[in-house]
Amino acid sequence: MMIQANGIELCVETFGAKDDPALLLIGGAAASMDWWEDDFCQQLADGGLHVIRYDTRDTGQSASFPAGEPPYTTQDLADDAVGVLDALEISQAHLAGVSMGGGIAQRIALDHPERVLTLTLLSTSPGGPGGPSQPDLPEMAERLVKQFTEPAPEPDWADREAVLDFFVAGEHSFAGTIPVDDKRIREIAGRAYDRSRDVAASQTNHWILEGGEPIRPRLGEITAKTLVLHGTADPLFPIGHGEALTREIRDAYLVPVDGMGHQMPPPEVWDVVIPSILRHTGLARS
Repeated sequence: MMIQANGIELCVETFGAKDDPALLLIGGAAASMDWWEDDFCQQLADGGLHVIRYDTRDTGQSASFPAGEPPYTTQDLADDAVGVLDALEISQAHLAGVSMGGGIAQRIALDHPERVLTLTLLSTSPGGPGGPSQPDLPEMAERLVKQFTEPAPEPDWADREAVLDFFVAGEHSFAGTIPVDDKRIREIAGRAYDRSRDVAASQTNHWILEGGEPIRPRLGEITAKTLVLHGTADPLFPIGHGEALTREIRDAYLVPVDGMGHQMPPPEVWDVVIPSILRHTGLARS
């Protein structure tokens, strides 16, 4: 369904009973809600959660802006997430964010603690890739350094098959030791492609946003109980990033996910990820 949130139009889908505790899923950069797979959401709903996924602005069916000219910031993306809860008349929710979505979830937990029941952070970081500005955080894998410094040409965004090839190649780059299911990734990417208002904008704008003030110095202020789910083979944010989050957020604990890379949890690890989220939110899997 389409809703008005934070002054723009966003596309939202829910799973499970409205009377169950709400879980808002916040996607990573350039990722529509399709990457929160149907079966993943349904299993969480079957466990007793009212699961909400949505297209962040510039992805899927949500409001889109010219590629290379996003008139918004990371803070706006956080305000959008709160706006989704407002539009659905949900006063409090569990939050789960992956990668950039994990950063957004941290920001919401700091700025709107009264809205957050618990926090789940997947494949994310307290401060982004390690380097001179964050010397205590492990740096990304060498293969990704090379990929970022010598990027491959972008595909023709109007060529569906070329874009799907691009998505599959990206999944291989960021995966861990769990083999990539090319067919599964291609199906998800195809759905995302077909639903997108502007594919070029969806794959461009989030990467060039103004991030605002760093929130790492404030992580000790987070009051929500926090679950950190982090792949042991994450090439972008090695598991030291998850360990840092666990140290710096007072009521946080880490569940390592064996073999997972920097990616949405693949089905091979759902037997770890889904029960962990259900236990963390006070539920037992049915």
